[in-house]
Amino acid sequence: MIKLRSKRFSRSSSKLNNGGNSIKGGAEKVCGGISTEIKWELRPGGMLVQKRDNGGSSEGEGMITIRVSTVSKWHDISIEATSTFGELKMILSLVTSLEPREQRVLFKGKEREDDEYLHMVGVRDKDKVLLLEDPATKERKLYGLAGTKPIGTPCCTISV
Repeated sequence: MIKLRSKRFSRSSSKLNNGGNSIKGGAEKVCGGISTEIKWELRPGGMLVQKRDNGGSSEGEGMITIRVSTVSKWHDISIEATSTFGELKMILSLVTSLEPREQRVLFKGKEREDDEYLHMVGVRDKDKVLLLEDPATKERKLYGLAGTKPIGTPCCTISV
């Protein structure tokens, strides 16, 4: 959280003095004799905005529970709302035994990139996310080419 005090936006007190409620310096409010300080937050995109007060927690803060659905199972995952899809994939790799590069995560019908933030694309508490296995990885596992040997190493020896 960033606290910012600015004297740049101050005006003469005669314009702002309406019944005892005035703004001092643009960063502190005085309402009925009670002084409240404006709090600022830095969003992941780099934008500095005034922090909202929604009953103690604002959107994009705290833990949320996401229901992750695979083809045959579902998992309830608790994660920070400001996490990325890459971090979600790391948690899912512990639960599903699929490595993050083998996973495809879909939200609202679109595949999401690892660097996208959950709260920026609209993931909220108790939302559903679809997890699919990468088709190329599935095919490699089917044919037994799942990367157990480095590229260029022969898989078997043929003798005549």
